[in-house]
Amino acid sequence: MDTKLVIAMVGLPARGKSTMARKIAGTLELDEVHVRIFNNGDVRRQLSPKNTSAPELFSPENPEGVKFRDKCARINLGLALDFLKSDGEVAIIDATNVTCQRRKLTRKTFPDFPVLFIECMNTDEEALEANLERKAFLKEFSHLSQEQALDSFLKRIDFYESVYEPLNEERNFILIDSFEGYILQEQLTDSLPYYDRIRDLITTRIVRNLFLVRHGETYFNQEDRIGGNSDLTDMGLAQANGLADYFANERIPIIFTSNYKRTLQTAAPIAKKQEHCSIISLPEFNEIYAGVCDGMTYSEIREQMPEVATNRKHNKYDYVYPEGEGYASMEERIHRGLQKVFYLNNYDDNIMIVGHRAVNRMILSDFVFRPKEEVPYIYMPQNRYYHIQIDPHKKIFELKPYTKKPIKDKI
Repeated sequence: MDTKLVIAMVGLPARGKSTMARKIAGTLELDEVHVRIFNNGDVRRQLSPKNTSAPELFSPENPEGVKFRDKCARINLGLALDFLKSDGEVAIIDATNVTCQRRKLTRKTFPDFPVLFIECMNTDEEALEANLERKAFLKEFSHLSQEQALDSFLKRIDFYESVYEPLNEERNFILIDSFEGYILQEQLTDSLPYYDRIRDLITTRIVRNLFLVRHGETYFNQEDRIGGNSDLTDMGLAQANGLADYFANERIPIIFTSNYKRTLQTAAPIAKKQEHCSIISLPEFNEIYAGVCDGMTYSEIREQMPEVATNRKHNKYDYVYPEGEGYASMEERIHRGLQKVFYLNNYDDNIMIVGHRAVNRMILSDFVFRPKEEVPYIYMPQNRYYHIQIDPHKKIFELKPYTKKPIKDKI
């Protein structure tokens, strides 16, 4: 069987094409396949000495822009063809490819090799908006303010949408929801090398490095109170600074937190020691809401609401606080929060989540099998962090201290 394959990404900007391309390439490399990504944007930036981020360049009514971008596409396809004609096995064309004409050009360029089109879609407006805001920090927009950059990128998307044509004539294609991580539609006419592997990994979560951190000690922790929006204590600030020193040499482009002060105060010194690190607060990662018990100590609950203490002890996972939440009722929002994390994070970047005890337990249960009745008892200290790494060949799960002499733990 021939081992040569062309994968052509398809989709509007900010839909996850480049992340998916890197995910496919990274996995095939682990399988010892000689694969390379060919990005149209890289050619465009190299070919022009001036900045080419202006939205007018992408207008279908701009003849010079159309001609220039067509030239970039042909050069990129030529580089991919040369790669396959030598010792390359899989060439991934990372471009929008939203018109039938461009896709026909791709097929025409590779008459001797099968072509698989993979289109990334995302109908989740909230996640898309967050991803667009991230695009405003790209290097090619560095001469613009964040607001100007976002406006420029949105205009570019409008131009692409005006000429967008869905997949229909292509012999081989997969249409995927890049946010939900599942296949919407597929058509396979030819026998393609690596197809089973590619199809499997599209829906498989791959994690380069996930650092799952619990916030530092708070005043409510000292008083054994639940919930609330307490600040960090001096000890908590020392723990946050210890984390910042420990991760100073790890590249962390985004730190995901909840909306509560204790996670933001823990993340702030970590981000400060990074270069170009964003903090993104997700309400999905807010701590379990204890309803009428919010702000109370556990001893007060036992004394004033013995039925709450008894019922929760009997079934901690499924129990829901009066007018509040429980572990089971948090499951959907925690899952959605993780979907946002992996959609917004590049495949080859490290990920950090600074969360809460119950929330982090739920996050861990998404990666490591634990019976649901055991999830509320997963050890979640404040002087260590969980490190998770998953690829198609292995899974690493470890609890690690972040100082040589761990700062005392108060849980």
